[in-house]
Order: sequence, then C-alpha cells, then structure tokens
Amino acid sequence: MPLNGKNVVLGVTGGIAAYKACELTSRLRKAGAQVYVVMTKNACQFVAPLTFETLSSHPVVTDTFARPDTWEVEHIALAKRADVFVIAPATANILAKMAHGIADDMLSTTVLATKAPVLVAPAMNTGMWENMATRENTELLRKRGVRFIGPEGGFLACGDTGAGRMSEPKDILGAVTDILCPKRDLEGLRVLVTAGPTQEIIDPVRYISNRSSGKMGYAIAKAAADRGAKVTLITGPVSLSVPQGVEAVHIRSTQDLYEAVTVRCQEMDIVVQAAAPADFTPAEAAAQKIKKQGDGDLTLVLRQTPDVAAQVGRLKRPGQVLVGFAAETNDVLENAQGKLKKKNLDMIVANDVTKPGAGFDVDTNIVTFVTAGKQETLPCLPKTQVAEELLNRAMALFQKRQNKSEAE
Repeated sequence: MPLNGKNVVLGVTGGIAAYKACELTSRLRKAGAQVYVVMTKNACQFVAPLTFETLSSHPVVTDTFARPDTWEVEHIALAKRADVFVIAPATANILAKMAHGIADDMLSTTVLATKAPVLVAPAMNTGMWENMATRENTELLRKRGVRFIGPEGGFLACGDTGAGRMSEPKDILGAVTDILCPKRDLEGLRVLVTAGPTQEIIDPVRYISNRSSGKMGYAIAKAAADRGAKVTLITGPVSLSVPQGVEAVHIRSTQDLYEAVTVRCQEMDIVVQAAAPADFTPAEAAAQKIKKQGDGDLTLVLRQTPDVAAQVGRLKRPGQVLVGFAAETNDVLENAQGKLKKKNLDMIVANDVTKPGAGFDVDTNIVTFVTAGKQETLPCLPKTQVAEELLNRAMALFQKRQNKSEAE
C-alpha cells in the first residue's frame, strides 16, 4: 500500500467524466490513502455525494456554508490536511478560476488555500480545451507549478473526436504516487551536473559573463539527489543555495570549469552539462583597473575558451550517458543536432532563449529533447518538472546501455 498514511483531497467538478472519479477514489483507497472529496454543485448532477462517501468512508463536502460536525473552518482544514490536491475531472471553469484566483465555491476556495502539490486532470470538449482562453489559463497554472495529466485524445461523450478525454484513473493514481512517493531510481549512481555562468576576468573589477541564473542546473542536481544519486554540482557564481545532499564545487572561469569537469567526468555514470560557459575570454587580464584614455575607444582582444563539452565527449567511457544543453536564438534544432554528433553526446536539451518563459533567469523553460533518432518538445513547464523529465530520459538511456552491455 504505497500511499499508506497519505491524505488526498479530491476535487470533482461538473462533467460527464465525474463517474471516473469514483474509480479513482476506489484505487486511491486500495493504495492506502485517505480520500476527502470536495464536489461542486454541478458535479452533484452527475454523481451523488453518497457514492463518494461510501467509497471514501468520509463525508463529502459540497457547501461552503454547511455546518461541519466538528467546529473548524472546513476549507482551511481540508487545505492543510492535503498531502496532494487532485482535481479530476477538471473543467475549463475550474481552470479559469484557479488561474485568476477566483474563490466562489468550496472547491475553488479550498484549492486556493492549499500549499500541497496540485494535480489536475482536465476533461472537456475539444473546442473548449483548444480555446485560447483555456490554453492561456493552462500555461499560467503550469508556470505556477500546477501539474497536469492529460487530457487524452479519443471519442468524447459529446460525439466529437479529439483531445479532451480525462486520463484513466490508473494513470492518475500513478501520477499521485509519483508526487507522494518520489522515485529512487538513481540510487547508487554517480551524477555530475554543471550549472550557472562563468566569469571571464577583464581587470580586478570587470568581467565578461552571461545571464544564466543556474536555476536549471540546480533543479537537475536537486532532482537527481532526491532520486537517490550521489551528485556532484560544479557551479559558477550564482545566488542559489546548494541543494541538500549535493557536493558542490565552485568555479569562476571557463578554464576552471574545464579543469573541474575533466578530472571528475570519467568517474560518473551520467553527466549533465547545464552550465553556460563563455566561448571567449580576454587574451590578457589587466593587473589594475583599466582607466578611460581620453575620448578613445578600448580594444579588447579575446581568445577562445576550451570546449568543455567536446572534452567530456572525448573522455567518454563505455556505459556513460552524456547530456548537453543548447541555448540558441535561431536554427535551434539544427544547431542542437550538430552539437549532439560533434561532441559525442547522447542527448541535447535544446531551447530558444528568445521565447517568453524559456531560457535565462526565469523559473520555467520550453525545451526539446534531441537524441540521435528522436526529437520531443515539451510545453512551458517549471524548471523543476523539466529536470524530472530530463532525468527520466537520461535514466532510460543509461538502462538501455546497461542492458546492451549485459546481453553482450
């Protein structure tokens, strides 16, 4: 019973898929969870509250102003009780309310008050799902960390065929389990992550750098540690705290990064290069602060820095998985494919840093995972979720290598 001792608050909204929430309640209970159901007024038109009360063994909450059996502010009590808050089915209406902070019934009020992870399983007509208002609400919620499962494509109750069908209860249960019982699939593996910018010294007070915040690399390092890996984080100058359980190696220049990675990379099972090293550095750093010389311009001579990713690729040992990043402003996929082959990488995480919600110094990203035979683009997601998706794919590549090695 993987969810033993966990509390799930399940919101049910008014759609024909509400009947699937009955099976979900049953599956959650069989997995050991305590389930507390909150229904909207319209949901009660599709399934009677008594059904959920019988399946959950708890009273169903439908009315904000109903007097509770014991004195408590019920929507706050439920919000605090939740280890995870699930809304299935989630209509376009509840997504709009959540996106804009509207709290006009028991469900919208409770979900606004919770600090628990929120998982929604949308279910609606294809036209409603594809409507720009719904799409914008969905993206806004994703950026805030709300997790989505589905909707799936298929034949809908209205007779249309397309996206809008609620995910199956077994899949929603799997998503809940992933949230409440994090994977430990990297147990025993050694993972190296690079993160942040480099600083190339011009003089004692000036340097060349870039806009990298390190958020993506730090999210990857934390996710890998949470999943059981022994993680080494080689980090440029950032304002982030090193995740708990992660060994940090602080560097400043691209040369520092090159040296730190080179001496460690062959010991690792997975190497993720999320840092943003400079491609050029001053040919000579001035010993003193450079002063203005009348009205004349300053000519700064730059030389190329060592190619860290290329060196890691040259040192690659059998069984290793190497992941690189390609932050581009044009020809994103073409550049990523070229880098994949040239630097002997197994996967490139490509993104267009000119897109809103992607790239530097934001909490979200829009990435395409590029491998030798596949390209997969994700929607705008929090960098924490991108980190999990990256590790899922890196681990699949690693296991494939191990299976092949054992077969040989």
